[in-house]
Amino acid sequence: MKIEDQPRRGVLASLFGGLWWLVDGTRRLVVNLLFLFIVVAVLFAVFGGSAPRLAEKTVLVLDLAGPLVEQRSGSARDAALGQLQGQDAQQTRLRDVIAALDAAAREPRITSVLLALDGLSGGGLTAQREVSSALVRFRSGGKKVVAWGTSYDQRQYYIAAHADEVYLHPMGMLTLTGYGRLRNYYREAFDRLGVSANVVRVGKFKNAAEPYFANAPSPETLESEGMLYNALWSLYTDGVEKARKLPAGTLGKAIDALPGSLVAVGGDVGRLALQSKLVDGLKTRDELRKLLVERGTEDAQSKSFRQIDLHGYLARIKPQRSGDAVAVVVAEGEIGDGLAPPGRIGGRSTADLIRKARDDGQVKAIVLRVNSPGGSALGSEMVRRELELVRGVGKPVIVSMGDLAASGGYWISMAADEVIADPATITGSIGVFGMLPTAEGLMDKVSVRTGGISTTWLGTAYDPRKALDPRYEQLIQSSVDHIYADFTGKAAAARKTTPQKIDEVAQGRVWSGAQALQRGLVDRVGSFADALSAARARAQLPEDARVTYVEQEPGRLQTLLGFLDSAVLQGAVQGAAQGALQALGLPAVGTPLAAGALRDLRDDLGGLAGLATPGHPFAAVVHCLCEPAW
Repeated sequence: MKIEDQPRRGVLASLFGGLWWLVDGTRRLVVNLLFLFIVVAVLFAVFGGSAPRLAEKTVLVLDLAGPLVEQRSGSARDAALGQLQGQDAQQTRLRDVIAALDAAAREPRITSVLLALDGLSGGGLTAQREVSSALVRFRSGGKKVVAWGTSYDQRQYYIAAHADEVYLHPMGMLTLTGYGRLRNYYREAFDRLGVSANVVRVGKFKNAAEPYFANAPSPETLESEGMLYNALWSLYTDGVEKARKLPAGTLGKAIDALPGSLVAVGGDVGRLALQSKLVDGLKTRDELRKLLVERGTEDAQSKSFRQIDLHGYLARIKPQRSGDAVAVVVAEGEIGDGLAPPGRIGGRSTADLIRKARDDGQVKAIVLRVNSPGGSALGSEMVRRELELVRGVGKPVIVSMGDLAASGGYWISMAADEVIADPATITGSIGVFGMLPTAEGLMDKVSVRTGGISTTWLGTAYDPRKALDPRYEQLIQSSVDHIYADFTGKAAAARKTTPQKIDEVAQGRVWSGAQALQRGLVDRVGSFADALSAARARAQLPEDARVTYVEQEPGRLQTLLGFLDSAVLQGAVQGAAQGALQALGLPAVGTPLAAGALRDLRDDLGGLAGLATPGHPFAAVVHCLCEPAW
């Protein structure tokens, strides 16, 4: 029997071995063919000749996608792999839009700009104002800007309103809601679960942790946020009404009268927008295309108007590579202690970038572009200290505040020769809090007991499984009080006043940039361009001195993947990858589903869980838990 089974086993082994060889060989073939397609696309893009000459009467198309950001988050690898999978970048750098508009204003072959804003999904009022100012500069030379959308939300419309002509699809919507937010409050839910937040804070307006220990917003929160939102809404309505040449108060009256007004036009939002002079016409996409062809030149190949997109135009702009410069360090996102990727601030990694600029002989001044709600107090101080050292060697430091420069975002701004905020910047929030969540009640509910021994009381003073030791809570309160005193002391020194005066406008309260100016927390209001001019002036550089961004240097693999994601190659590589998949009979990879309705709950409770990380039971947090006004 054993002798007869051996040949049969040999046949089965050979069969399975052959199948594995076939599967493995097919896998290698697919990967190699895909790689070959990409290599050919890269070689063609690099050596296939320079970009064709820009033709006369070309329209610059700004089809903005995702949020407006100061710095793209994530790695070059993630972006490149997304391109290979057919996914858009879904982030638009603010500086790219401004650079393209300013260059196009000087380019005689660019006669107009088309704003296509359907894909724009984020960015605060400050970023919107920066783009709108660039549009005004472009128009000042006699060139036209046309905006078109299937619909406009509030942020999209602010930018569109600064065009010469605003068109809406006949079936489109125009939504203006004002500013404000609703937050979840978890106190009752925590009580029922047996969870205690144990919030320790300084500042009666420091409401970042309020949802965890209250069931509703406090009077201080309503006062602070009401004053902030009203100021921002006033900036918004004033900007739109001036751009559209509407009487002051038009938007507010239109919103108040909306129910009756919409009924009067049979529920036709587009018609109402046209009657209200919020748009100049209702056009389908083909009607817009025909209009632009008639005004410009038809492109025979595309059978549309002659055009170039943002990525294609940016690839033509050649930045200066040498000479004295103003260095820009972007501080965007939440602040941590150590190393952080682009789109976040690391106490160590961001300080390293500042030190690199300080040691560069060609860098004569530094602009810190801040867009941050704060985070770690330690990480914030590491960044602030490094800027202090820059000033110590005689190089001027200018802080330019973007959408957010609050709490830790304000802390890192306190070592500057000059602080410039946009009137719509959300800043201040000078306060500190800590949270030590415990679940002793939950442990009781599930009949789990905790016991043990420690050589000192501190060893078991804080454990999420049992009630917080009052002695430990006292220690944390003392630490938070000390950090607040340090915060206000450094702010007083930076603003040339007293800690008592700072405390009057601190207490964790948020302010708009214009309100912060009135209270002495910033030096003046202005744009990013104003900050660059201030840096050049203090460093005695000419107004056209070059600007260089100091950012993390990628490794070899990151460099290659970043190259594949560049404006020149992204179309070629994406097309090659999708072509290869189609040639092999494989489906293209789709985009991920949008976040669900539980996003706020996930974010809130995720932040709470992050404060109870093992090894870091307590962190002094200088965070406003606020968002830019959209």
